[in-house]
Amino acid sequence: MPDKNDTASTLTAMLREAQEAPEVVARLIERNAHLCRELGERLRASPPPFAVTCARGSSDNAATFVKYLLEIHSGLVTASVGPSVTSVYEARPRMRDALFLAVSQSGRSPDILNLAQAGRDDGALTVALLNDTSSPLASTCEFVLPLHAGQEKSVAATKSFIAALAAGFQLVAHWSQDQDLLDALDTLPDVLARASATDWSAAVPVLTEADNLFVVGRGVGFAVAQEAALKLKETSGIHAEAMSAAELMHGPWTLAGDHFPILVLSQRDETLSGVNDLVTKLNEQGVPVIVAGAAEGKASVTLPSVEDVHPYLAPIALIQSFYPLVNATALGRGRNPDNPPRLRKVTETL
Repeated sequence: MPDKNDTASTLTAMLREAQEAPEVVARLIERNAHLCRELGERLRASPPPFAVTCARGSSDNAATFVKYLLEIHSGLVTASVGPSVTSVYEARPRMRDALFLAVSQSGRSPDILNLAQAGRDDGALTVALLNDTSSPLASTCEFVLPLHAGQEKSVAATKSFIAALAAGFQLVAHWSQDQDLLDALDTLPDVLARASATDWSAAVPVLTEADNLFVVGRGVGFAVAQEAALKLKETSGIHAEAMSAAELMHGPWTLAGDHFPILVLSQRDETLSGVNDLVTKLNEQGVPVIVAGAAEGKASVTLPSVEDVHPYLAPIALIQSFYPLVNATALGRGRNPDNPPRLRKVTETL
């Protein structure tokens, strides 16, 4: 079992790979620019009536981020379709002329491949955000946006997840030709480098002792709340659940208390006022709250975050800061974040 006094400095594969994310994203932005411009031209010439996302695990969390960008910024209704619809139930949902986005690290899961093929057969524009471009998914989809993350040895995905967020943001920026988004995109590698240098170790004692946890986000930030909850489960053995700040007060917050803390991740946008109100109410109820991002209010732990960041980039910066925290939490609980029990790097679901 690791020495708990030395956990924060232990360099696991997970931590090392997370620290590579700024370089990965810089490479992705440069190498995928022409692909995103080409795809953007295609989408502007033939605007899709709706979009479909297809993914599992961390990749599905990345797809949630893209869904929010498409719906908030582009006004495009976007649905996450369960791969079992085609692989198990053998249904064929109508996707003609839709934008079909498959997000995957390995590109080898049979159910993802099945749904992607169904989308292409029905006339959807199929696009893969994909790390392994030699995989079957690359040949199944019409367009491939490589994640350029390189090999990822830790079971817990980090740099490939951040790369998927960046790829989705880059696609939306070039499709919309929004100069504000394009300018923000250029700053992302530096934003991630600064986020990687932030110190979130103050939250380690709270998380190390927790067996249950809510991770709260809202809007474009909800996807990274999902990702943080997943990482806490798979690396640290904590029963963590992602909750929308709006949904938490509809009943679930009655579970929170001394041994059931809440981690709040927030960005400076239209959701901030409601998140601030939530932090205040939780504090009044004596619930331990860890706050990261733009939210204000009294908290048990307040974590530093990168300032002056575009609201759509803020969630990406927050998850970059989170990965060293969850790595230290796993080690503090006597677990190896690189090899969680019963998990494999590539999961092939049917």
